[in-house]
Amino acid sequence: MNLAKKGLKSLVMMLMLIFLVAGSWLPGRASAETGEKSGPVYIIPVDQEIETGLEKFMRRGFNEAAKMNAGLVVLEINTPGGLVDTADKIGQMIRDSKIPTLAYIQGNAASAGSYIALNADKIAMKPGSMIGAAAMVDRTGKRVDDAKLVAYWKSKMSAAAESSGRDSKIAEGMADINMVVDMPAIGEKKEKGDIIALSSEQALKVGYADHIASTPEEAIQWMGYSTDDVFRVEHTGAEKVAAFLTHPTVMIILLFLGIAGVVIELMIPGFGVPGIVGVVAFVLYFFGNYVAGFAGSETWLLFIIGLILMILEMFVPSFGILGILGAVSLIAGVVRAAYDTTHALFSLGIAFAAAVVVVVIVAIIFKEKGIWNRFILKESLTKEQGFVPTDAKEDLLGKSGVSVTPLRPSGTVDVEGERIDVVTDGEFVAAGTPVKVVRVEGARIVVKPE
Repeated sequence: MNLAKKGLKSLVMMLMLIFLVAGSWLPGRASAETGEKSGPVYIIPVDQEIETGLEKFMRRGFNEAAKMNAGLVVLEINTPGGLVDTADKIGQMIRDSKIPTLAYIQGNAASAGSYIALNADKIAMKPGSMIGAAAMVDRTGKRVDDAKLVAYWKSKMSAAAESSGRDSKIAEGMADINMVVDMPAIGEKKEKGDIIALSSEQALKVGYADHIASTPEEAIQWMGYSTDDVFRVEHTGAEKVAAFLTHPTVMIILLFLGIAGVVIELMIPGFGVPGIVGVVAFVLYFFGNYVAGFAGSETWLLFIIGLILMILEMFVPSFGILGILGAVSLIAGVVRAAYDTTHALFSLGIAFAAAVVVVVIVAIIFKEKGIWNRFILKESLTKEQGFVPTDAKEDLLGKSGVSVTPLRPSGTVDVEGERIDVVTDGEFVAAGTPVKVVRVEGARIVVKPE
């Protein structure tokens, strides 16, 4: 009996041991035992040109991640680059974050995009993606040759690479076309005149990528986080509208409608529709740039002041001063509202030229209703209305006569039997002196002694 009890006890212990060993292979158990990192994962898309709007969007994403105690922030990068100063601010934002960051390059991390990626704690790349080609260019795509600017940008790229333990010379070679850089890990050498752009495989070999992953989820798992708690930071409705309104083509259309509508309403008042369309177009232009983070409240103020001054110019004689000041204020508001001055001036020039054509056509069609008619005297002063016109005296020019009265300098002369009121150029002429008509200025007849 005791032997049977001992056998049963041993059997129970063996079964418990088997269950414990088998339990260690269960998925949930494996995650705990392998030390899977905790906290939700936030994915922030970096899929547009790098400008102030992107910085504002990313800052909101980082703030949301911090409030939710996120364990990891993934920057999903596919960008052609953008403004250097904005990229610098974004890089500082990434470095200041207390949340670990992973740059997942799913397309191109070109130009300033490579700088953003280098500031992350780790870099994972999708097969076929690229990082580099960070030479400075202007808005037209022309390479910037200013030595000071190139040196500044090269130092920024170098510092970003060093902060994550990467070869700083390669980062400098991405920014400086004149450098020579050896890359023995991939058997290549950057010569002067070339620029470094690394594929995902090349980046992995030279240490500019830490992992190759086909999807962001795969990269998240490689970092040791669960994909069960992943949040993607999406653009708000206002941000989506702003992205549409700040598209270069849309901006030109809005400026065209704004200029043409307001000018037509000022020139041919009473229609209402052009004025409403113009004001709405300008409001949408400034709203889009304001939400995108390009424009401040001062741009609205400049626009309103400019509009008021131009309206006053139509009614207050100022020899064009009010009109010029209004135009300058409007242009300043429009340019300051955009994220790039050169692009804003280009858009404004196209819109203005198109608006001028439309305004001229409208002015010709509605010439009878234009505001200029307010300044034109249309009524005739006729005899039937009691007005007696003054006869023209041009026929007296060159004729001779005799002063009937002394001319001091005005007086009366007799010309061919007709008494006429005349003046001299200021000299005194005694009565009975022969005179000659030298000028006829409307009703004013000037004589001088013969």
